[in-house]
Amino acid sequence: MMKQVTAREANQHFAQVLSSVEAGERVVVTKRGKPVAVISPYRPETSDSHRTAVADFLKVLSEPLISPADFRPVSRDEMHERP
Repeated sequence: MMKQVTAREANQHFAQVLSSVEAGERVVVTKRGKPVAVISPYRPETSDSHRTAVADFLKVLSEPLISPADFRPVSRDEMHERP
């Protein structure tokens, strides 16, 4: 659950709110009981090389590990053979 503070509390205790956010917490700021903002930790935008690497990885994940031509039925006896 996210921490919740009023706009007044956020204003009066901004350093504490900022410390919470710095520690990784997301803080919801409310005004008259309604959420108006979320303060969350900064996350840098991803670079083009990162996006390309993720796209390449997802492509590899969508490829089968074993080609369908390599599959063959296995008999019960073959499954239970021991060397």
